[in-house]
Amino acid sequence: MNNFIYEKLAVTNLKNNRKTYVPYIFTGVLTVMMFYIIDALSKGEGITQNTLKICLQYATGVIIVFAVIFLFYTNSFLIKRRKKEIGVYNILGMGKRHIARMMAVETILTAGISILGGLVFGIIFGKLMYLLLLKILHNSVDMQFSVNGTAIVQTVILFAGIFLLTYLYNILQIQLVNLHGGNQGEKEPKSRWLLVIVGVAALGNGYWIALTTEAPLEALLKFFVAVVCVIIGTYALFIAGSIVVLKILRKNKAYYYNPKHFTSVSGMIYRMKQNGAGLANICVLSTMVLVMVSTTVSLYAGMEDILDSRFPRDVSIVCNEADTNNEETLQRLIKEQCEKAGVKITDRVRYRYGSMNAVLKGNNLEKIEQYYPDNHFYYVEMITQEEYNRIEKQNVSLKEQEILTYTTNGKCGKKQINIAGQNYQVKKELSEMTSQPKSTVEMYKTLYIVFANAEQIERIESFSYADKFNLKGDDGKQKETLEQIQNEFYEKFPDGTMESRMLSRSSFYELYGGLFFIGIYLGSMFIMATVLIIYYKQISEGYDDRERYQIMQKVGMSKKEVKRSIRSQVLSVFFLPLVVAVIHVAVAFKVMTKILGVLNLTNVSLFAVCTIITIAVFAVFYIIVYSITAKEYYRIVN
Repeated sequence: MNNFIYEKLAVTNLKNNRKTYVPYIFTGVLTVMMFYIIDALSKGEGITQNTLKICLQYATGVIIVFAVIFLFYTNSFLIKRRKKEIGVYNILGMGKRHIARMMAVETILTAGISILGGLVFGIIFGKLMYLLLLKILHNSVDMQFSVNGTAIVQTVILFAGIFLLTYLYNILQIQLVNLHGGNQGEKEPKSRWLLVIVGVAALGNGYWIALTTEAPLEALLKFFVAVVCVIIGTYALFIAGSIVVLKILRKNKAYYYNPKHFTSVSGMIYRMKQNGAGLANICVLSTMVLVMVSTTVSLYAGMEDILDSRFPRDVSIVCNEADTNNEETLQRLIKEQCEKAGVKITDRVRYRYGSMNAVLKGNNLEKIEQYYPDNHFYYVEMITQEEYNRIEKQNVSLKEQEILTYTTNGKCGKKQINIAGQNYQVKKELSEMTSQPKSTVEMYKTLYIVFANAEQIERIESFSYADKFNLKGDDGKQKETLEQIQNEFYEKFPDGTMESRMLSRSSFYELYGGLFFIGIYLGSMFIMATVLIIYYKQISEGYDDRERYQIMQKVGMSKKEVKRSIRSQVLSVFFLPLVVAVIHVAVAFKVMTKILGVLNLTNVSLFAVCTIITIAVFAVFYIIVYSITAKEYYRIVN
């Protein structure tokens, strides 16, 4: 056979199947473009901030996994739709070897267009994404935009490999399929109760974790387990549970023997295994978009709330070794630099304290070396009644075996506590401390204990010295003062810690701005995937339903009844993933607030508003996609 015939057949096939191949190539171009842009940004020489680099590198990894799964998924749909066409070629005399050569040319064409087009658009729009990232980061990162040769090479290698694997998969399908076989009757799928039980158990476990986890860091660790359980449960219930439900509906004669239900229920039973996987894909992708966009938007929109939560005062300085000389040196340093710059210190709090990580079980408070996720864990700060009275302007008098307790999140609720082998009576559990405000969302629970004297604390832990205050004055002078204090402080106290709202602002925008950029970026990519899956689902169902509805019209069903039956089926199936995705998000809301608390976002109302707006916008977009793809479905069926 003339070699030129393969190229001609390949081009003809792509033209004849343009309804399916044009969207496939278009999404291939977009996927290549999005990978190149994010990979080029992550390798940009101007990015020196480790946090931003790590965020972009993680996003690159996510896109690699997404590209492999998504292109394989769409390719499997294409090869399935073309099996009859390939069978015709075989009947006309083309052997499987010749068909493989023809498909090799098709793969080269689609891969070439996708990779070349993706790189061209990636280079063009890369500058726009670079400027957008700078805008989101408030120009806090010094970056230089350039075309990255390493990213181009890696993009070509990655996607050439993916398209090669899809080609090998297609060849395997050709080898396995009976190209001469005619249409075979499809057996009714069985009710797989075991898979339904697994789905219910997995989904129930994921929901239970989301609803019962209280500790923020514990929520962060368990969230991945909950996500895996919900994904498994979603797929199992869409694939197997949907068939069980449809068979139950079929047994309901009043519902089933109705023209608008009869055809849709009977047809969906036979195709729900295939449809179930597609619907589950749409549901999982929709849930990912809603969670990702709502959380990252909340973090970015609530930046000032985050800074307020993270830094109750503008500056917090801790000297680990508390003695008179160190305290005087630190106070003199702060005073000299502030007076030199002409900035004023306000709302100052200075005190000695002991601190430790501990577990409170029963009445026993046991010191541990480091944090571990447990509801009994507390970060403990211990101060004397003298310091408490001075800071809080109180006049408390404690006996030797008496203490005061206070927690910023909830209540301790103990009448007595054993600390380091010594029993102490809780004289009073404080309802508030002006220096330590209440917080409903914290990374971990904090317990404050007021002792009668310093010797009691020293038997448990050595003292540290804290100096916390706000500053008033010109922002530029404040920043210059803080930088000078920070440099001199770490020279004199290398083991100490200093945190300030102003000096940390850029790093917070770097982290949360980077997460916001990646959330919108990946969210857009997942939306693209959702649209294509919906489109292919509608096309596939249209071809599957066309012959059946033509037969139903021939046996007396009117066009009006056919259209009503189609609408009933499409609406119920199409919007089911969106409804389930919204339920997933609603259940995950509580655990997500805990995780956001780890990231210092304590404004639950803001997160709720962002989530509702995200769902509303996505629903509108979803309805638009439905209206567009439904028209193509009706056109095919009619």
